[in-house]
Formats: sequence, structure tokens, C-alpha cells
Amino acid sequence: MSNGVCLKDAHDGEVQAVKWGPKGHLIATGGADRKVKLWEVVKGSVEQRGILRGSNAAITSVDFDSDEEHVLGTSNDFASRVWTVSDQRLRHTLTGHSGRVLAAKFLGESSKVVSGSHDRTLKIWDLRSLACIRTVFTGSSCNDVVTDRPGSTIISGHFDKRIRFWDTRKESTANEVVLQGKVTSLDISPDGCYLLSCVRDNTLKLLDLRMNQVIGTFYAEGFWVAFDWTRAVFTPDGQYVSVGSQDGTVFIWNVSDPTRIKTLKEHTHAVAACSWQCTGSSLVSCDRNKQVVVWSAG
Repeated sequence: MSNGVCLKDAHDGEVQAVKWGPKGHLIATGGADRKVKLWEVVKGSVEQRGILRGSNAAITSVDFDSDEEHVLGTSNDFASRVWTVSDQRLRHTLTGHSGRVLAAKFLGESSKVVSGSHDRTLKIWDLRSLACIRTVFTGSSCNDVVTDRPGSTIISGHFDKRIRFWDTRKESTANEVVLQGKVTSLDISPDGCYLLSCVRDNTLKLLDLRMNQVIGTFYAEGFWVAFDWTRAVFTPDGQYVSVGSQDGTVFIWNVSDPTRIKTLKEHTHAVAACSWQCTGSSLVSCDRNKQVVVWSAG
């Protein structure tokens, strides 16, 4: 990775969320300015492609569906929203939470969404009927949520230091794993076997999903988790993990040898999130000082 393209005023305020689209050309960012923005990466340059409006408070997370036809954004206004990429229109507003919504993902297909909220619930939504079809009471504020590819399992990360596992086909209570700090983010490895969690004790934890046990820890001198919504992610090949730090450094660890650490330095303020391009050749990161950086191999 080399120093990449720096967008100094990507939003009118903190940039709190970023996601690379599955086709590899589009990036979505979410800001404290209540906007989701779409950016296109072409031959090393980054150009704004649109602004998705409708949120009444800061954007807390963004996600694409698998076909890159829809963008899902969550907000501090207690709602989640779905926009279509082609015409950038707001299609669905999902209201029902009684606290800010900190994360949401498409659940196996583009017609279902799961959202996690500060109100200590998960909600599953059917976009065809625009109805909440299930509410799960988790017992603690939810900072992030991920799902397996079929959408049969939901995994949530919580303020009370727990990761909880839910079967969407059953009403049973969750299995859980207890960590040493608030869980700020979750990411499932490309092969579906491992779970990466970012924790407020300034570590990343690697869990084996076949055993629901922690099998590895990533840490480094100078790495500090800045936010309750700091997002750590796997590379598309699952061989590396990356996360941004309080001082603006982006850390990249080798999964098979956590002592091998690479750092990227361009941000001067705390980095909230990062996301890899589908080929693994580029990384995008965002910070609290309105800045987005697209890093490229080289």
C-alpha cells in the first residue's frame, strides 16, 4: 500500500462510516452531516457520484447489497434507510427502534435487513412488506451486527463486552462469548470460518466460529480504539486484518503471524472505519476530520 488519494472535505463533519461496493468501483461514505455519499474510483482518481439524502441525524454505518443495487444506511435518528444506487432515490425508511441505530446489514438477500440499536434490540425487516418481522431483545446496546451468507445466523457485538449469536430460524436465546472490553465491530472472514472483533481494550480478537472460541489477539504499540463504532475488517482473501487508530494510523496485521504489522500514515485524526476493495488491491479509510483516503497497492 502506498499513499493514496486523499479527499480532504469528503463530508461537512466527521466521516463515521465507509464501505466499498462488491463490484469494486463504488465507495459509500456516511457522515455526521446526515448524508451518505457515493464515490467512483476510476484509474486512480476518485470522483463523487451522488449524495443520498433523507436522514435526520448522523450516519452511523453503510452497507451495499450483494448486487450493488441498494445502499443501506443507519442513523442516530433511530431509523435505517435504503436507497437505490442507479437513481440515488430513497426507497425505504425503517422506523421502530427507540434509540440510535448503530449498524445494519442485508440479511442473506436484498429484501431483508437486520438492524442493531442502542435500544438493546435487533430488528429484522422485510423490505417487500416494509414491516419489522422480528424483534430480538439482546440485553445490551448493539454496536455492530453481521450475518452469514445464507442469512441463517446473526452475530451482534455489544456494549456489555459480549458477542451474541442468534439463529434466525429459531426463537431460542443466543450463545455468547465474553471479551475484555466493549465490542465496537464485527467482520466474518471470506470463508465464513472466523469472526474478527474490535474491542475497546485496544485489541482485535479472532474467533473460530466452529468452536465460538477466541484463537488470536492482534495488538500493537500505539494502537488505540477511538470510538465505540471503530470498524475492523478482513482483507478479501482473509489473510490480513485492518483497523484505524486514535492517532490516525491504519494498522494491518498478518493473520497467520500477528507480529508482522504494517502501518499506513496519512490521516491526522482518529480513523473510524476502513473497507477493502474486492480484489484486495485497495483500501479506503475515513476519519473524524472530514477526510477519506483511498490507498492503492504500489
